[in-house]
Formats: sequence, structure tokens, C-alpha cells
Amino acid sequence: MVDSTPAVELEQVDFSYGATPVLHAISFTLAKGEIVGLLGRNGAGKSTTLKIIAGIQPPGAGTVRVVGLPLPERSFDVKQHIGYVPETAALFETLTGEEFLELSGRLHDVQEEILQERITTFLETFGLSPERSSRLDTYSKGMRQKILIAAALLHDPELILLDEPLTGLDVHAAILIKDLIAALAARGKTILYSSHVLDVVEKVCHRVLVIHNGRLLANGPVEALTQQTGQDTLESAFRVLTGTIATDPGVERIVEKLG
Repeated sequence: MVDSTPAVELEQVDFSYGATPVLHAISFTLAKGEIVGLLGRNGAGKSTTLKIIAGIQPPGAGTVRVVGLPLPERSFDVKQHIGYVPETAALFETLTGEEFLELSGRLHDVQEEILQERITTFLETFGLSPERSSRLDTYSKGMRQKILIAAALLHDPELILLDEPLTGLDVHAAILIKDLIAALAARGKTILYSSHVLDVVEKVCHRVLVIHNGRLLANGPVEALTQQTGQDTLESAFRVLTGTIATDPGVERIVEKLG
């Protein structure tokens, strides 16, 4: 019998930082095997939404279930099923790349032989084998990002949360990650992909969620959003949905000052 339990369920989720409301009655589900884009301006609530799903931040109100488990009550168990790449992360810079991946895998109880095989595969594929014994404080931004992505995937999670995963990556590495995302989804993994790079989201995601001022404005395939807004691209549709159709007048002011 096929398990039809959604990978993620949010129902009427609210959240505030102190007296500042961030999320307002957010509701959506993610099915297994979906790649879903999470879009919004800075401060819209995207990263907060990811942290709530990852069990890092409890919701202020509402219901959250991940792989059928309630949050925050089962947050420890949920984290065993999740791979999370945050927008910014502090690494243990005195560790080597290999040591950091070993630590990440062992924290998720990956069998040692399997762990070492996976670490070698990730390092070779990401072009990091020559630096496997170098400390992380010698790594470039792109190299660190590859290590973060590898660490999130080592334990073969069912749900993968990506917050600006292509930051710092060169073109070849970005293409590799996009292909990897598609391949993982084909194996039944669920991926929630938060990004400001709308053309990438348009190419890799099956469905898009648009959050604006903490509220869910849109939820559907890219084609449905473009048709709904009468636009040709996801970027144009996003501008319409968030009320930014025209070019920001600040652009013209900057150009005038530079001229």
C-alpha cells in the first residue's frame, strides 16, 4: 500500500518575534517527491517558515506535521528525516572538510562504512577531494556551501530544506546542484527550495509558494501563476503578486546620481 502521508503539513501557522508578527495563518502541504519553490521578498517569512518545518523554531500557533510527526512535540525525531541547508551557517572552522562531514553523519547515526563511502563520493563529485584534509577556515565561500549541502544529504533524508542553496557556487557547481535536486525528487525526496533566483525556481520546481508580508499569496504550478497574473515569466508574475510591477524608482535616482 502506498503511503499517502504528506511530507509537510502546515495549518493556520502564526509566528511572531516578540511583538512583531512574522507569519499569519500560513497553510500548505508538500507531497512526497515534490520540488516546491518558496518565494518572497527579504523579511517575508521564508526563512522562519523553513526553521519551523525543521523543528528549530516552534510555531506561535497552528499545526505543523513533518512526515506525519507533530511539531514541536516530536522535533528530535523529525530532525532525523530532514536535511537542512540554512542561508547562513556557522561551521566548526578548526575541523577539516572531511571531519565536519564525519561529525554530521555520525550525529545522524549513519553506519560508518556507508558514511565513509558517501563522504568520498560527495567530495569527489563536488571537486573537494584535494581539500578534504584542509581546515574549513581555508575554504572559499563556494567550497563551504558545498560542504553544507553534503552534510545535509549524508543521512539520505526524506525532506530537504534549502535556503538559497546556490549562494557562492560557480556556474558548474550550480548546474550540478540543480541536477542533483531533480534526481533526488525522482527518488521520492521532497524538496522545499527558498530562493531569490526566480529563473532557477521556474526551471526546477513543480510548484511555487509566494509569501508576502507573512501571508501566503499564491500556491500553484508556475504555469498557473503566470496565467493567473497574465504574465509570461515567473519573475513578472511575482512582481504582480507582490505589487512591484514597475521598476523601483530608486533605480532611476541612482542612475541619475551616477550620470
